[in-house]
Amino acid sequence: MNTNGFADSASGLIPLSWTRADPEQRLAFRGGRFTRVNTWCALLLGVIFSTCFYAALYIAPNSYLAVTFTQRGPIPYCITFFFFWSIAILILKFFKLRLQRRALQMVVVPENPEFVLSPLTVDDVIGRMYRVVDDPKHFTLLNRIYVALANLRNLGRVADVDEILETQASSDESVMETSYSLLQGFVWAIPVLGFIGTVQGLSAAIGGFGSVLATTEELSQVKDALKDVTGGLSVAFETTMQGLVAALIVQLLLTAIKKSEEEFLDGCSEYCVRNVVSRLRLMPYESREES
Repeated sequence: MNTNGFADSASGLIPLSWTRADPEQRLAFRGGRFTRVNTWCALLLGVIFSTCFYAALYIAPNSYLAVTFTQRGPIPYCITFFFFWSIAILILKFFKLRLQRRALQMVVVPENPEFVLSPLTVDDVIGRMYRVVDDPKHFTLLNRIYVALANLRNLGRVADVDEILETQASSDESVMETSYSLLQGFVWAIPVLGFIGTVQGLSAAIGGFGSVLATTEELSQVKDALKDVTGGLSVAFETTMQGLVAALIVQLLLTAIKKSEEEFLDGCSEYCVRNVVSRLRLMPYESREES
């Protein structure tokens, strides 16, 4: 690859290949659009991570951590699975976002200060795109530029390009927001599962306490029986703690990834203004129309 970011003609390699570099494509799944995550790929990774976690717990089955996750009913298993499913989504989004950021380093508009972007030069810029990436439509930044340039080539109106870029920017923000819908659902569901475990534990404790009072008359026997009853309370509070801690971790990571993606979208807008909008020149007939 040469210093301008274009493919080396001798090697024939494309510097930025979505097909080769997208993490889901490399795992033999269909890659999600831009930074969207393939749900099935993330699900499989979540299953693998959960299995590895429980396999690690069985190394020391009598430890406190192993007991709380394996001897407290089905709720900890559900919390663990949703937690690692969320982590898998965030990991995939991290690598997909890193791939998208690489497009910001690509030069698709000639750096010559005298270059003017017009209907006559659109094909040159689009050709440069296809020498830099395998398909611009897979990259947020390049897709945004491609749509604007295609409109300029077909309609020949330079004045519409800026508006199209703004429309695409709004669409990209909407795509970004919807890509976090499943994660936000998990952040809500995980602590709810913890509270369900709390209700189950309290119900078991209260039911056990009622049985003790109904069947036992001696005070010493009541004390001994209550030791078993309090086991339900440990289930209640431990599952709540698991749910809250897991949801907190997911929320913090989600916030960090989302902030990074918002900064990336801002970088795309700045790139378009600097390399596309600033190179536009109104055609003579457009100047007459505006006057």
